[in-house]
Amino acid sequence: MATSIALPQPRSIIGALVWAVQILMGVFWSVTGFGKACCFDLVVWNHMLPQVAWFAAVPRPLFVFIGVCEFLGGVGLIVPAITGIKPKLAPIAALGLALIMLMAAGFHIARGEYNFFLPGNLVLGGITAWIGYERWVVRPIAPAPINTFRALTGLVVFGALALAGFAPLWYQLTHSQ
Repeated sequence: MATSIALPQPRSIIGALVWAVQILMGVFWSVTGFGKACCFDLVVWNHMLPQVAWFAAVPRPLFVFIGVCEFLGGVGLIVPAITGIKPKLAPIAALGLALIMLMAAGFHIARGEYNFFLPGNLVLGGITAWIGYERWVVRPIAPAPINTFRALTGLVVFGALALAGFAPLWYQLTHSQ
């Protein structure tokens, strides 16, 4: 018996918007988190340090930990929702990412960085909190039974997100002067 996975049909424009924003934010968090997580390598860390002022204010292990959390949160926004395997993990991932942005906002307030970083943290945190609310309360995703096809779909999406995170980092490291 053939099994297929199709995204549930949104019943409204808001439902389609939630799916679109959830996938975009999942890709965003995966890419940015992967880049930070790769800073476990001293060469990558030294390459990243001069790019953004606040990087030097955070110890490298904490920076890598934040990156791992962001990457896994991005994966958690997409994979459980698309596969239907443990879909409650998607809103938990969203709320975890919103918490990271809330803490980042506090960090930037303490550093007096109100111009760009603070509004960015608040917008990103607000969007991910909205996704969490939508997926937990308003539009939860029904769980589906685990089967080989769903598991392989999850692995393929995970691999695609890791590749999407690796590509910009590879480009920066190989094309910098």
